[in-house]
Amino acid sequence: MTGYLTTHVLDTARGCPAKGMMIELFRLDGERRLLKTLVTNDDGRTDEQILPAEAFEAGEYELVFHAGAYLDATGTPPENPRFLDVIPIRFGMSEAAHYHVPLLLSPFGYSTYRGS
Repeated sequence: MTGYLTTHVLDTARGCPAKGMMIELFRLDGERRLLKTLVTNDDGRTDEQILPAEAFEAGEYELVFHAGAYLDATGTPPENPRFLDVIPIRFGMSEAAHYHVPLLLSPFGYSTYRGS
């Protein structure tokens, strides 16, 4: 089996996929290195794997979800400052497998898990 990374962002307050959210992937290996920047599509997914098999390495990573800009774009009434703006999720990938890190988002809370 080869390893790769995907995500899916769902706007639980609006009951729909989170289209147009910017996501950054960083590798954490003594320094924090930006590997890729992507934007979610109509289905709340990225058009390509965040980390494809040919680039997969076990290690520690961080996905950064730009939730505040997404909430602004959807017309969610803003607070100043916004309760959730940038959501970093740090996780480890220890074996060559499919890692799926979804984000379930509302203006005042979020959750994640290792999906399939």
